Amino acid sequence: MKGKLAFLNDWYEAVKKLARHKRAEPALAGISFIESSFFPIPPDLMLIPMVQADTSKAWRYAFVCSVASVLGGIAGYFIGLFFFDTFAQPILENMGKTEKMEAFKVRIGEHGAIGVFGAALTPFPYKVITIMSGALKINFAAFIAASVLGRSLRFFLVAGIVKKFGPQAEAIMKEHFGKFTIGLFVILAALYFAYKHFFH
Repeated sequence: MKGKLAFLNDWYEAVKKLARHKRAEPALAGISFIESSFFPIPPDLMLIPMVQADTSKAWRYAFVCSVASVLGGIAGYFIGLFFFDTFAQPILENMGKTEKMEAFKVRIGEHGAIGVFGAALTPFPYKVITIMSGALKINFAAFIAASVLGRSLRFFLVAGIVKKFGPQAEAIMKEHFGKFTIGLFVILAALYFAYKHFFH
């Protein structure tokens, strides 16, 4: 376990260093893409210091994160669709995501695409969402729509918080961001179900 934690810590430090690299923006896109299927470190870790360094590019960086993450999500979807048993499942299990996979199965069974949206917005591991969506053969168009909305909201929220609060942003997000995104999802989901119930 200690070895695994040390490995993850090394990756955290490497990603933080990339944020200061002269080609940080392409690196941000690359991290956002691969995190959607197998990379263990979230792109927020690069996004935060990059926005802190240049707040005028906050929305640009959030857009890069969102687009690359959704494109990576599409790759993850097809990995789950075609290579779940042979490739994807062993990777997720090795990363300790077995419980998350089961939780996502339940969520999708109960709520369909809105479960994808909620997981894409909140701290739930996005790689689990993309791969399991493919494995469970979630409607592809619904998967894309939910991913675009969830990922965009997440990264633009992160960029907006950093732009607004500067150096205090990281501490604020560590303490409150997960609760805030879950609360936002609950509100949006309630509005969605109310709309379906009263206007359809």
